[in-house]
Amino acid sequence: MRVDLLTREYPPHVYGGAGVHVTELAAVLRRSIDVRVHCFDGPRDEVGVTGYDVPGTLSGANAALATFGVDLLMADGVSGTDLVHSHTWYANLGGHLAGMLYGIPHVVSAHSLEPLRPWKAEQLGGGYALSSWAEKTAYEGASAVIAVSAGMRTDILRSYPAVDPERVHVVHNGIDLDGWRRPTGEAALAHADAVVRGLGIDPDRPSVVFVGRITRQKGLPYFLRSAEQLPAEVQLVLCAGAPDTPAIAAEVTSLVEELRKRRDGVVWIERMLPREELVAVLASGTVFACPSVYEPLGIVNLEAMAVGLPVVGSATGGIPEVVDDGVTGLLVPIDQVQDGTGTPLDPDAFVDDLAAALIELSTDPARAAAMGVAARRRVEDHFSWDAIGQRTLEVYRSVLGG
Repeated sequence: MRVDLLTREYPPHVYGGAGVHVTELAAVLRRSIDVRVHCFDGPRDEVGVTGYDVPGTLSGANAALATFGVDLLMADGVSGTDLVHSHTWYANLGGHLAGMLYGIPHVVSAHSLEPLRPWKAEQLGGGYALSSWAEKTAYEGASAVIAVSAGMRTDILRSYPAVDPERVHVVHNGIDLDGWRRPTGEAALAHADAVVRGLGIDPDRPSVVFVGRITRQKGLPYFLRSAEQLPAEVQLVLCAGAPDTPAIAAEVTSLVEELRKRRDGVVWIERMLPREELVAVLASGTVFACPSVYEPLGIVNLEAMAVGLPVVGSATGGIPEVVDDGVTGLLVPIDQVQDGTGTPLDPDAFVDDLAAALIELSTDPARAAAMGVAARRRVEDHFSWDAIGQRTLEVYRSVLGG
């Protein structure tokens, strides 16, 4: 069996959870089948990976049109495959066209949904209508849709009622258990200590860690407001960059500056850290924060849990399928406007509840550590890539057999 994966992100150009997912999925599937990867951001040297640049005539076009140009090249490039599997709207049109062109199954993995990210109109302008059209067309025409959580499956069927529910399968995101592990041994611990101190973090203070892109769905402004209530001894460590728009970048910058006027221990790391450094940052933390207003699953939560951190997360999307409330972390209730934005009905209550949960764990290191041990155990039991790979292969075989 040959399967071609179509993706916006692939190493070394990975900036979000979907890119991590495709990277790990390709690695585990290659143990069993022939896997080819097609991605954006230019040619790659890796065998079995083809990278594409935006066609020159579209280099100055709207971002969505430029994306469609790469999709056309991808559709042409997958000739000879048995099945094409696309990830995110960036590659969905390429997969849809390839399925039609070659008469092969097209499988879509749903990492997020355009109807539930209306703020992207700020980023893409009229291109948001194009990205929404491409996603809708691909989902409705796909042989199978893989949802990364049961919550995401519900969102898919609500957003795209024409999709047959029998074609929507739940296969969670996975985690590289060996790659995301708390450092052990004298040398490794000393190195991790040097890394975090070099980033301006005091490993002897309790800390709340956030990791994510600066985008509306991650809820960073709510988190920064809640941080005003944290005890003075608790550090705030933000690994946050790649803002979607100048507006959200300015809002977050202003909130961080105001927070720094009121307290010390606010560490903002704007560059994307390599895994080794991020593991060191997580291992130095007390609790991980996931204040998202939209989160189909949240790979960052799995990464933090694998390193042994409890998660305080919004009770939305797929987060409750990852965080076992009271065992591996705490879920924060959030009643949301049902207009696709995920805006809390009572933002002040959400901020206060988030702060209360963060304070509860950051000031009780023994309880936080015990939850961290349970968190590691949970990802080992439920989110290994071996299990995710096998479930994905089952979806492939079901559509090829049909």
